[in-house]
Amino acid sequence: MRFDNPWWGDGVLPADIAALPERDYFASFLTLVQERSLRRAVVLLGPRRVGKTIMMHQAIKHLVAAEADPQNLLFISLDTPLFSGAPLEKLLRVYLDSYGGKPGEKTIFFDEIQYLRDWEIHLKSLVDSYRDIKFVVSGSAAAALARGSKESGAGRFTEFMLPPLTFSEYLRLTDNPLAAVADEALAMSRLPDLNHAFIDYLNYGGYPELAVSPQARQNPARYIGQDIVEKVLLRDLPSLYGIADVQELQHLFKVLAFNTGQEVSLEGLSQASSVSKATLKRYIDYLEAAFLVRTVDRIDINAERFQRNRNFKVYLTNPSLRTALFGPIDAEDDVMGAMAETAIFAQWFHSERAHEYLCYVRDKEGEIDIVSVQQEEPAWIVEIKWTDRFYDRPNELKYLLKFAKRHNLNILRAYENSNVLVTTKTKRGSLTVDGVPVDFIPTAFHCLVLSRNTTKFRRSLNLDASVKSP
Repeated sequence: MRFDNPWWGDGVLPADIAALPERDYFASFLTLVQERSLRRAVVLLGPRRVGKTIMMHQAIKHLVAAEADPQNLLFISLDTPLFSGAPLEKLLRVYLDSYGGKPGEKTIFFDEIQYLRDWEIHLKSLVDSYRDIKFVVSGSAAAALARGSKESGAGRFTEFMLPPLTFSEYLRLTDNPLAAVADEALAMSRLPDLNHAFIDYLNYGGYPELAVSPQARQNPARYIGQDIVEKVLLRDLPSLYGIADVQELQHLFKVLAFNTGQEVSLEGLSQASSVSKATLKRYIDYLEAAFLVRTVDRIDINAERFQRNRNFKVYLTNPSLRTALFGPIDAEDDVMGAMAETAIFAQWFHSERAHEYLCYVRDKEGEIDIVSVQQEEPAWIVEIKWTDRFYDRPNELKYLLKFAKRHNLNILRAYENSNVLVTTKTKRGSLTVDGVPVDFIPTAFHCLVLSRNTTKFRRSLNLDASVKSP
């Protein structure tokens, strides 16, 4: 414990940790850590390598700076072999009896909590028994942790989901001057640089270490493929859900990653893989639980959901997962359209309620990438393109215009802009096409604005938008 808590000696964290930049979500997380009026443990959830352990250390840094006694701050990683399987209370008692007997408020951090069987029962007992201690735990198996939190932590746990990097976070962490550009005219004047940064984000932007480390960028396949994907597919999911055929799961994930942003069906996947539809459905649920993919439901042109939704879209939760498996892309690759669409949805996935109202439309006449259905009516629609063609030939957007007019999106206006948005590669402007106001905006700039808005909204709540108190 003394080795893992070097601040006990001089109150200083190791220089390599102290120098790391903070995530945009850190302030909201720190607020929960410092909240002591409610007797709740903080459960920090998220996929592997998004910065959970670093964020816990940064919280310790801030607590020390706020004049907390360093010896009243304990950090334990439960994947350390010495602590493997040990009850939380036993570890706590060793600390209290040896080092933590000093008066004052104490905060205990348990990292990688998923390695302890029935962790939620242990943690609830601690929260009930040690009323003056704040407990903070983290884990990478987000789904299993969330399930345990809901079942056993009612009224005792507050969940905090830490997702992969947004585009705006990526720009800030890489010290890109575009991160501070708020004026649209200035951003448009630097659009070539912004598009270049957007391609980098698609390739390397999902994880903090990959974003800032040149060494990790040299071999993203090893960094993401081995350190993230394989550990999730080979260790986390099989151990948590009893998956027997790991090769089937790996194959399915690679198929979905290669086809990110495309419509799939359980019937088609089953025919291609000779795996039953029921098993495929479970696998996709597992991959969603591990925050590797997200599914989006299909609606018809009347904005009604299908009673049996045989078709749906699957998106990687961040586009750099595809790069790790199949290699980097550039601006002229055929897959850029699907990757741009994946990046836009990756920003939306930072809102945990996005799946409730974001859908897509597709039938034999055409498709619309994003439809926001609110109170059973479409509120706005977005077509994501990596080309300027439709700005120059807007009349080709026939299906988009048909849908907009059917649902009165040609007269309803939300915010300051049209309810109908089409992204481009470089063009910006507003046109009225067949009586429908259409906004055109470069994909990279739209992604930047969207990423800022999603994180700003969550920070403005103080308690993050994905925080839930069962």
